[in-house]
Amino acid sequence: MKSGSRKVVYAALGANALIAVSKFVAASITGSSAMMSEGVHSVVDTGNQALLLHGMKRSERTPDDAHPFGYGAEIFFWAFVVAILLFALGAGISTYEGIQKVLHPHPIESPYINYIVLGAAFIFEAIAWTIAYKEFRKAQGARKSFHFFTAIRESKDPATFTVLFEDTAAMFGLVAAAAGVIGAHVFDLQWADGAASIVIGLILAGAAVLLARETKGLLIGEAASPEVVQGVREVVGDTPDILRINELRTMHLAPHEILLALSVDFYDGVSSQCVEEAVSKVECEIKERYPQVSRIFIEVQGADGVARHR
Repeated sequence: MKSGSRKVVYAALGANALIAVSKFVAASITGSSAMMSEGVHSVVDTGNQALLLHGMKRSERTPDDAHPFGYGAEIFFWAFVVAILLFALGAGISTYEGIQKVLHPHPIESPYINYIVLGAAFIFEAIAWTIAYKEFRKAQGARKSFHFFTAIRESKDPATFTVLFEDTAAMFGLVAAAAGVIGAHVFDLQWADGAASIVIGLILAGAAVLLARETKGLLIGEAASPEVVQGVREVVGDTPDILRINELRTMHLAPHEILLALSVDFYDGVSSQCVEEAVSKVECEIKERYPQVSRIFIEVQGADGVARHR
């Protein structure tokens, strides 16, 4: 697991733990439903980051007889668990709290405490978001164009984009909470605080659904990026003795570990020694160009139609 991903998770963990305490203190003093929902949100985020760190540690275990390709996919599983918790706990509790406040509204006491805490929380969340975004952007490499949602769909590192999802949802939630507090305090709309809590629940639900969708693809086996697949085709195509590619399959075993299965046809009359040299050349060039392709299986189709494996 790359150290950049771990740094993103640690930054988010520290920020959310501090923010959660301040939000709950403010909620207990002012009686704000939106602030209570934000406190729950931060607690869930803190727990989620702890789960991601647990998943990252478990994913680094060495392969064994039970799991010969290693445990790299564990981080995909724990990211999916994070999505479930974000929906069930974060969205569920926030929505429930908001409905109760709308049905039984009461005025907010000492609202300026909420303003101070929300402002400080937004600054901390913005710092954590910036760290996550920079690492995420760095992982995309030097691209001429960068489209955020396209990059999210193509990313194979759930640790980074999970934190990015959570921090984005957190900042939207803080804006909603501030709007609810202002509505209840300035305009004397006591239901606005509860409505803001419901909005926070909907924001969390949306983030959870998007996160679950992205991690599902990784869990069931997602192919390498089109750039990697095209690069492999170019390497094979530049090998003189190979006639064509019969089949090319890739799958991410971990965020930065790819399994490649390749079936190729050689020209008639190519000696077995030339076949061995060509296969070795292809393997070396692919691994040199794409170090993340850690496991390569090549099936060689001979002129006699017999498959020979390497």
